[in-house]
Parts: sequence; C-alpha cells; structure tokens
Amino acid sequence: MKLRKNLEAVFIVAAVVTNFASYAVASAQAPEVVRAAPAAAVIDANVPVVMVKAHRLSAAEKAALN
Repeated sequence: MKLRKNLEAVFIVAAVVTNFASYAVASAQAPEVVRAAPAAAVIDANVPVVMVKAHRLSAAEKAALN
C-alpha cells in the first residue's frame, strides 16, 4: 500500500536519476567502431524471395467489399 501512495515520487526519482545518467554517459567518449569481418557482408544467394502480384480493385469491386 505504501508503494501505491509513493508511486509518483518513485517515478520522479527514477526520471531524475535517468536524466543525470544520460548526461554522464553523453559526456563520455564514444567507443571506437569495430569493423565487421568481410565474410559477414556476403549475402547468401539461396535466400527465398517472395513476390506478391495482384491487380488493383476497381471502384465497383471496392464498393462490393463494403
């Protein structure tokens, strides 16, 4: 029951702590990007591709659906 009464205060404290943490992390230097291995960039030629083809409905067909 105490948590329900103090839920707003808990939320505000969490928001303030998160706000200060975001400023602390933003001031830190960004880590260097590690390049992926060239083998990871190879695209598999056997990936199944699904192509959907359909005709557009005319105004009469659209009206018939409603």
